[in-house]
Amino acid sequence: MTDSSTASVEIYDSLPYYDDDLDKFPLLRQKVDQEFSRQSKPPSTVHPRVPPPYELFSKNPLLKAELERVESHQPFPSLDTVRYQLPTPSLPGTDDEWQTAIQNARSQLEHQRLRQTNLTLLQTYGPNAWRTQNYLLENTAKQVEQALEELKELTVEVNRSRKNNQTELGNQLTSLETRWTDLISNVLQIEMANVALDIEIDRLNKREAELAEMT
Repeated sequence: MTDSSTASVEIYDSLPYYDDDLDKFPLLRQKVDQEFSRQSKPPSTVHPRVPPPYELFSKNPLLKAELERVESHQPFPSLDTVRYQLPTPSLPGTDDEWQTAIQNARSQLEHQRLRQTNLTLLQTYGPNAWRTQNYLLENTAKQVEQALEELKELTVEVNRSRKNNQTELGNQLTSLETRWTDLISNVLQIEMANVALDIEIDRLNKREAELAEMT
């Protein structure tokens, strides 16, 4: 019974929505900042139990080089347009030069044929594919926006609940502090009254003793 009741008790070490001592007393804020500045800085060495950094693409030099290029903020290399040109050999030219030019022309022709085929496929199936993709993206965007709004509402509700709870607890603390001050004041008044009564009793006892001696 005690364990279950103890486990359900919430412990608050601060009430940021209620505690405003730092705003009321600038000197207190200055002392807090000084205390923070005295705190030790985090160690520069890594803990021995922390695993070493994992090297990405250690078995793929091309991807590793591309990752290094991105990390160093280097621009992407420009496209090589030489392969799309049709240079002619200098006249009269050798047989090898003309064979190379013919192979290059055939490659360019095949490349243009593939481009024309891709454009035809894009004109035939591209619009519907783009409409479908846009529809899916719009639905995804709506779901994300709805989730964002729900999260914002939940955040506002949590902050409102925390503020109300902390304000209520702060008012209870203020009431208890006022009650404690009143009780301390009453105790001091009672102690002062007791001291006064003791003095009066001593005076009366002395007076009684004096009267007894006179008789």
